[in-house]
Amino acid sequence: MPPQPVSSNFASIIRTLHHPPAENFKLAHILHALADPVRLAFVRVLTAEPGGINCANTMARAGLDMPKSTCSRHFQILRKAGVVRSQRRGIELINFLRADDLQGRFPGLLASILDASRMERAA
Repeated sequence: MPPQPVSSNFASIIRTLHHPPAENFKLAHILHALADPVRLAFVRVLTAEPGGINCANTMARAGLDMPKSTCSRHFQILRKAGVVRSQRRGIELINFLRADDLQGRFPGLLASILDASRMERAA
């Protein structure tokens, strides 16, 4: 039997990423996701990265150091709440802020939270 390509061996273990449609966003889930200072820092980084950014670069730009598994867990919470969309590129996940979806569902919410965060950090 000839050897199988490596990619087919991993195809069965790659998990499908769930992204809720904007009409299913729940305010409580979004507020919970953004209540954590690490996740809020990630969102601030993502606002400056419309082309998306991976976990390691997000941590570096946020000035944070943590295990990649912890970073991934934070992004999972943001993704399940609808705050970010994650896209596989090779072996990494690129994360995008769903600013337009959030604005459409809860107008002004994200901008208000980010403004309050900036004021709090400046104080």
